[in-house]
This record gives sequence, C-alpha cells and structure tokens, in this order.
Amino acid sequence: MKNLQGTGVALITPFNPDLSIDITALRRIVNYCVNGNVDYLVILGTTGESVTLTSSEKQLVIDVVVQENAGRLPLVIGVGGNNTKLLAEELKQTSLKDFEAVLSVSPYYNKPTQEGIYRHYKTLAEASDKPLILYNVPGRTGSNIEPETVLRLAQDCTNIVGIKEASGDITQIRKLIRILPSDFLVISGDDFMALPTITEGGAGVISVLGQGLPNEFSRMIKLGLEGEEKEAYTLHNSMMEGMKLMFKEGNPAGIKSLLEAHGICGSAVRLPLVEASPKLKVEIDEFLRVFSKIKA
Repeated sequence: MKNLQGTGVALITPFNPDLSIDITALRRIVNYCVNGNVDYLVILGTTGESVTLTSSEKQLVIDVVVQENAGRLPLVIGVGGNNTKLLAEELKQTSLKDFEAVLSVSPYYNKPTQEGIYRHYKTLAEASDKPLILYNVPGRTGSNIEPETVLRLAQDCTNIVGIKEASGDITQIRKLIRILPSDFLVISGDDFMALPTITEGGAGVISVLGQGLPNEFSRMIKLGLEGEEKEAYTLHNSMMEGMKLMFKEGNPAGIKSLLEAHGICGSAVRLPLVEASPKLKVEIDEFLRVFSKIKA
C-alpha cells in the first residue's frame, strides 16, 4: 500500500469550550494538513480522543473529515479497544468505503498473551473488508506485540498489511523490518523514532507533531525516504524540543495547545484528560518562536 507510505498524521478532535465537537476547527485542521503536504490522514485514533466520543460523534467526525478532504488524501480510521467481539461487530456495521485501511490499537488493560493478541487481530481481520494496520504501543496498553506475532499475522491474514510501531525499541523495529515481507508496512508511531525507523527501512510515520508542523515534518520524512539523511536529521534536531513538549503533559493536550498557538483550534480536551498547563503553553509558544527563526 504505497499510498500509506510517508507522513500520516493522527488528527485531533477539536472541541468548543462546552466540549462539543468544533466542526469549523476540524475542517480547518484537515485543510492545514492537506496544504502542509502530508501523505494521509488518520481519524478517530487515540490522539482523536475516540474513547470519549459517542457513536454519533464518531460519525460526525467521519462525515466532516470525508467531506472536507474531498478525496485529496487517503484516509485511515481508528477502530480499536479491548473487547474483541464488540470491535468485530463495529467493523461489520461501520461503512468503511471512504477509508484505505483500519488502524487498530492492541487490547489495553487486559494484557493478553501473544496467542490472545494473535486471535484478537485474526478475528478483526476476518470482520474487516478493508486492510488492517496493527498498533503496538506498550506504554499505553501494558503489553507488547512481539515481532514473531506480527510475522504470524502477516503470514496468516492477507488483509493485515502493516504495523504502527510505538515501542520505542530500535532493536525490535530492526527485527520487524528484517523478518516481515518487504511489502508489509512498518510505520513509526513515535515522532522521536520516525526518522530512525525510516533509515532502518521503515515506511514512514503516523505523527502527532506532524499535525502542528506539517510542512516541516513531512519534508523530514520525505528526505529520509530519499536517503538524504543529513538534511533530514537537521530538521529532526530542530523539532526535537517540540516532540518532547507534545507529550510532556500527555497526548493530545500538547498538540492541541500548539494548534491553539497557530490559531487553528482551542486547547480543550475531555476528562479524564486536562488541557495543557499555562507553563506548558508558554514553553510551546517559546518553541514555536525559536523554531520560526531556525526555519527562516
């Protein structure tokens, strides 16, 4: 799936002060990313606070993004959780006609064995009429999808086409790239590891900061994929402080604050998350001020 190589961005769900979905801001974010030369958009993932959205709100996000994107970029939808049966039913009942693939986070809290993870994803693959991308983020889920399990799924399920890998473990990333079929997408799920993943042979990134600095982040990824590592790492180093700040008080509080600084949306998040502190907002403003000078 070459159309899912390069820079994907995990879209936030912007809220009004009363915590209803800010449709105008959502449209603005879509256009900001499209005009920023990213390669594809991911909606209703963990960055989109999908776990705090109702079914009708999720459909609203789908409708707005599909309409505003108007076919300009490929779209990926997040459908994940820790109840396999319910997820399979959701995949069967959700219209996926506007999406290239489904991104599904590994079951959290349950801490399944590798066999449990395998059976979970095999069930979802059988329920989905679109390709499936695994999402490994042990720091949030409490369990790791081991490379051998990914290989087994890649071999046994023809519509499992990639993994968003956010273990932060370069040894594991190298092993994935080495043992998986060459057309299986190994996508970084960690902004810090995006460029190292690409230089090891990975396919790209699904980024958080890339939503706030789309031109610069997508250029870094493009340069990395083209083998221009020196210039790519110059950009990487200039954005490292921003990468740190995005997760200093949790995601998506940081990226919403950065987008607020750009005048694109507000910084409100839904409980149990809280918006960025005044101190972090000042630090993000300072990062943008310094970064704009470097960029110039």
